[in-house]
Amino acid sequence: MKHDPVLARLAAIKAATIGELKKQWRDLFGSEPPPFNRRYLESRLAYRIQELAYGGLKPDTVKRLENLGEHLDGGNIGLRSVRADLKPIAGTRLIREWQGVEHSVTVTLNGFEWQGRPYQSLSAIARAITGSRWNGWVFFGLKNKRRAA
Repeated sequence: MKHDPVLARLAAIKAATIGELKKQWRDLFGSEPPPFNRRYLESRLAYRIQELAYGGLKPDTVKRLENLGEHLDGGNIGLRSVRADLKPIAGTRLIREWQGVEHSVTVTLNGFEWQGRPYQSLSAIARAITGSRWNGWVFFGLKNKRRAA
């Protein structure tokens, strides 16, 4: 049976420390890792390792995805930049680890839900989790702290 280095690298991701994952991110993407949770880093690193080993999406698939995106906003590039700043789509789950506990927030049509309770803002949820004031968008990794300032 032949040893597959890609499978070994994928298996090693689960055992890696956050520091090791961030180093791998820098090596594989050539940029600083985003301030997202471990699960996000693991999944993106796993995809990137496979992408580099086996190739990425086929050009036809990329073109089709681009066409679908243009269809959604009618080809209006301005609308795409506006959409990026709006609340995530209802049903999206935001996951954040805080002091060893993973917190899951669901985006709803009217706000957010955490632990079965509705909230109007992510900041209120971040405060409930941490006991201190936070920008909810920053806390859940939806906004870069450096760009927010």
